Amino acid sequence: MSLIRYNPTRINPWFDFNRMFADFDRPLAAATRPSGWTPAVDVYEDDKAITLTADLPGMDEKDLDVRVDDGALTIKGERKFEDEEKKDNYHRVERRYGSFQRVFTLPETVDAEAIKANYDKGALKLTLPKVEVPSKERVIPIQ
Repeated sequence: MSLIRYNPTRINPWFDFNRMFADFDRPLAAATRPSGWTPAVDVYEDDKAITLTADLPGMDEKDLDVRVDDGALTIKGERKFEDEEKKDNYHRVERRYGSFQRVFTLPETVDAEAIKANYDKGALKLTLPKVEVPSKERVIPIQ
């Protein structure tokens, strides 16, 4: 009697155990999207401003598009796979390429007209200054 190695795909061809865990360590949004990638973003807030820092290594400023529209901040871009040598001897390509889009809803306290962007060494830093919003709450006297 010979031993046969267990292979779950032989039992059910639709069940691929290796593919099920291939994107396990990546964020769900990036794992469910077959192409593209999602850059990591840190958000920090203090009394004067909200700061967003996005990791965008290997990208140029011209490949980025930052917009504010109707209370939403949108960061779009595309990281292209550029292989000038045209070699086919890659053993593994783990970095993600393609287009991405991140959308953040802005709170009422952000001054959308004064947002500043700075791109340095693969990091996009957005500074969203705050403004004082008058309270809509008022006390109603009881008569």
